[in-house]
Order: sequence, then structure tokens, then C-alpha cells
Amino acid sequence: MLTVLSSNAGLVVGIVLSVIILIVVAYLISRIRIVKQTNKYVVERLGGFHSVWGVGLHFLAPFIDRISYVVSMKEQVKDFDPQPVITKDNVTMQIDTVVFFQVTDPKLFAYGVENPIAAIENLSATTLRNIIGELDLDETLTSRDIINTKMRSILDEATDPWGIKVNRVEVKNILPPKDIRDAMERQMRAERERREKILLAEGEKKSQILLAEGQKESQILRADAEKEAMILKAEGEAEQILKVKTAEAEGIKLIREAESQGLKMLKDAKVTEEVLKLKSYEAMQKVADGQATKIIIPSEIQSLASTVTAIKEIAKD
Repeated sequence: MLTVLSSNAGLVVGIVLSVIILIVVAYLISRIRIVKQTNKYVVERLGGFHSVWGVGLHFLAPFIDRISYVVSMKEQVKDFDPQPVITKDNVTMQIDTVVFFQVTDPKLFAYGVENPIAAIENLSATTLRNIIGELDLDETLTSRDIINTKMRSILDEATDPWGIKVNRVEVKNILPPKDIRDAMERQMRAERERREKILLAEGEKKSQILLAEGQKESQILRADAEKEAMILKAEGEAEQILKVKTAEAEGIKLIREAESQGLKMLKDAKVTEEVLKLKSYEAMQKVADGQATKIIIPSEIQSLASTVTAIKEIAKD
């Protein structure tokens, strides 16, 4: 009986020891941590900062070590709610901003400030109020780049002790009061109408100028054409008259030559009426060979027969 009891007790003790060993092994395994590429672990030992774990396999000492913060090293984006701000000319408006930041020092991020995200939000709100307070309404609406640059510079400098780097700040929306928006819309509508009228007037002006220039050029071309036509007509008439006069002079000259030759032949008593007619025909042929387009036949040739007869009678005497 005692033997059975002792064997059962040994079995129970072995089971208990096995369970304890399994629990210890499981606990030790649970203290193993694998850190990802994008994270950093801030480890405390006995309540104080111990180390920052990077990517890889790490073991957390039982009972004395604990992970206080898991910090993401990726760039983070925070879209903060619209903040009421007052411009230099006392216009209240709502402006919301987007902040792009990244943790550079996990230790400072964990111990530098309580709730870093809330701290960045409050700091961006106060910084935005200070910047907008130096600008009037029109400058606020048209100076987003200036606001973004100033806010990024101020926030980046202020968050350095917290282990945070502010990469970029963007003004997302600017919402003036409703009456201001209505006035701006009316102003924009009036400006568009003014531009439309100016464009229409300029278009009408250019159209009238082009039309007048076209009429002017048309009149000039028509006058030049009429001038050239008159010049060509005058030159043609002058050339025609010159040729006619040349032909008349040539005909008179030929007639005179024929008469002088006829007198000479009659004086030699060898001239006949047939010879005089032949000479007259030859003179007519020379006249016809001229360059004139119009031939003027002198009236002397028409009475050539009577002239020849008179010359013949004179020669007989």
C-alpha cells in the first residue's frame, strides 16, 4: 500500500514538475520579441530607460524589463480639425492643416513630451493663429505657400526636443464667414462680367479696325489698278499715234521721191504713163512694208494719174 502511494506521489510530482517546466518555457518564450523594420521598441528596466531595440530578435528579461513604447519610424500624417483664427483686419475664419512628421529619436519621443500628437496639434494651432494674425484677409487667401513655409519652420524647430522632425505642413481649407464668402462671390461675378465686357469691346474694336484696314487696302488696290490701266491705255494710244505719224511721214517721203524720179525721167523724154504707174505701185509697196498697224494713204496718190498726165504735158512743152 505504501509502495503504491509513493509511486502515485512520485507520478504527481513528476507531472507537476513537467507542468512547471512547461509554464516556465512558455513564459520564457513569451518574453522573446521580434522587432519589425519600421518599428523601434523603448525598453525600461526596473522603471528606468534601458535601451532601444531595432529590427531583429530580442529577449525581454523576466520581471525586470518591460516595453514602454512601440514607436513607428514611418512618416506619419495628421489631419487636424479646423481652428478658428482672426486675421489682421479682424475677420474670423476656420483653417485646418495637415502635418507630415517623422520620429527621429524614439527615446526623446517616449520621454520628451506627454502625448506628442496632441502636443503637435496644439502647437500647430497656436502657430497658425500667430501667423494669420499678421495677415489681412486677402493676404491669407493668396499666401498659402508663405503660411506653409512659416509653420513648417516653427514646428520643426519646436519639436526637435521631442525627437520629431516636421517634413511638411499644408493648409488644407480656408473657410471665411458666410457673409464674406457671399461678398467674394459677388466680387468675382462682377469681375468676370467686367472682363467679359472688356473682351467684347476689344473684339469689336479689332473687328472694326480690321474691316477699315480691309476697305482701305481694297481702295488702294482698286486705285492702283485703275492707275495702271490708264497708264497702259495712254501708252498704247501714244504708241499708236506715233506709228501712224511715222507711216504718214514715210508715205509722203516715198511720194516725193517718186515725183522727183518722175520729173527726171520726163526730162529725159523717156518717161511713159506706164512707168509712172509702176513707180507709184512700188511706192505703195514700200508704204505697205512699214511697221505701222494702220496705213494712211495720202490724197496725192488718189490723183496720181492726173498728176502724171500734167507732168507729161509739161515735159512735152
